[in-house]
Order: sequence, then structure tokens, then C-alpha cells
Amino acid sequence: MVNQSSPVGFLLLGFSEYPGLERILFIIVLISYLLTLVGNTLIILLSVLDPRLHSPMYFFLSNLSFLDLCITTSFVPQMLVNLWGPKKTISFLGCSVQLFTFLFLGTTECILLTVMAFDRYVAVCQPLHYPVIIHSRLCWQLASVAWVMGLVQSVVQTPPTLSLPFCPHRQIDDFVCEVPSLIRLSCGDTSFNEIQLAVSSVVFLVMPLTLILISYGAIAQAVLRINSAIAWRKASGTCSSHLLVVTLFYSLVISVYLQPKNPYAQKRGKFFGLFYAVGTPSLNPLIYTLRNKEVKRAFRRLLGKDGVSRESRGRAA
Repeated sequence: MVNQSSPVGFLLLGFSEYPGLERILFIIVLISYLLTLVGNTLIILLSVLDPRLHSPMYFFLSNLSFLDLCITTSFVPQMLVNLWGPKKTISFLGCSVQLFTFLFLGTTECILLTVMAFDRYVAVCQPLHYPVIIHSRLCWQLASVAWVMGLVQSVVQTPPTLSLPFCPHRQIDDFVCEVPSLIRLSCGDTSFNEIQLAVSSVVFLVMPLTLILISYGAIAQAVLRINSAIAWRKASGTCSSHLLVVTLFYSLVISVYLQPKNPYAQKRGKFFGLFYAVGTPSLNPLIYTLRNKEVKRAFRRLLGKDGVSRESRGRAA
């Protein structure tokens, strides 16, 4: 449904109140976007091409990498244009696509991180039954559930948000079209939209985070029962990367979406939102590669260095 109150689109103010900062942010966002493209594409390629990475963990990781690629590509090019020049407009259609994509992929990522926590729980707490429980068919089913739930959430929440009576100035105090900023732009009654946002935050933020905490609580209990340094190291190697990604993701999302309604909090939330939207997709590949020996080995095999190093060791012997 096209909102006739905004036929010519919107103005994305972004960080225009800090004109001296915009060019610096342009460089930071551009570098982060390039790192996101390279890092996440590399993880997807390794997960597909290396047979040793054909496991549930890397199947879900490649889904996460694909999500990060899509969500950044949906808004970063527009953001770079707005940061570089004085023109900060976005068409109504472009804003609608950003809103739909942000809701779709952001919700999918929340569910997918929960699925990955369940995968880590089974790997640590049920290691002997892991291949039986987390089989290929279940992996596809869980990933499909995450994507479908994200799509449903976006289909349900996007139309009511775009149907709001927007104020004539059309100025969105944000760098991307998303639900909270469009609700603030409305000059009409937003009670239904605010209730919808609150309910969706509980269902797709609080509940997944609760399930993740329950999974890691069970993992901690299982490791404590064993009371072994080796068990601690194995659990750390299995879960540390995912736990770090979850901590980074949810701390930023909560800072953006569950902030108090005052101008200072909204300005601070804009910077948190920038780091959430641009920083985390570029950091996720680094977290998983720097802390994961299997991914490092797969990268060396892709470059052909692993075979060369083994040959050199064989000659030395």
C-alpha cells in the first residue's frame, strides 16, 4: 500500500548534524562494507568448497554470512551516497525496500543465532548423539524456519508502518528506514504500531535471547559436572566464537531498539545502530576465522599452502 502522504519520498538525515564527521564515517562505512563483502564471501566459499567444512556448524555459519551480505547491501550504497554529498533523499519505494529487508533479515538473524546456540548445545552436551540429532535434513528445516519467520515478521509489520500518516517535512532522523524512525516521523496515532513493535521485540528479541541463555546455561552445567580442563578447552573452542557474536549482536540491538524515548538516547542509539548495521557484519567473519583453526586450515587448503607445508615437513623428516 503506497502512502500518498509521502509521494516524493523522504530525507534521511543520518549524521547531517555532524557535518565534519560525515566524510570520516564515509571512509569507515566503505572499509567496513568491503570487509563484509570479502570476509563473508570467503566463509561461504570455504563452507561450500571444502569437504571438511560440510558440517551443521558451517552450514549455519554460511547462512549467517549470506544474511550479513544481504542486509548490508540493502542500505550501505544509499548510505554512502548520503554521507558523501548534500543530497540525502530516498524514494518511497527505496525506503519501503529498506524497511522490508531490514525487518526480514534482522529477524532471521535473531532466529538463526538461536538455532546455532541449539547446535552448540547438542555438540557439547550430546556429543555421541550429535550426528544423529543434527542431521542434514534438520539443518535445512531449522534454517528454513529462521528465514520463513523473518519473512512473516516483515510481511506483517511493513504495511502498517508504511500506512502511517507521515509529517510533511518527511525528515527521518536516522541513516536507514526502519520501524522506530518511521513511527517517530508520523503525525498521527501510532499506538497500534508501538504495540506491534513492542510485541515483535519480545517475540523476536527477548525470547530468542532467553533460549540462547538457557542453551549456554545447560552447556556450562554440563562442563562443570565433568570438571576437566580439557572439557573446558573443548567447550570454549566449540562455543566461544558464537557466544562472542551473540553478545555483540544483542548488546547493540538492545541498545538500539530498547532505549528510552528522549533526544539524547536517540542520538546515542543512532551510533549504536550504525555499529550494529555496519560493524557486526564485518566483524563476524573475523571472529569466526581468527578463533577457528578449522577455518584457517580450510583457507590455507584453498590457497594450496596446506599441501605445500605438509610436503615440506615430509622432506624435512
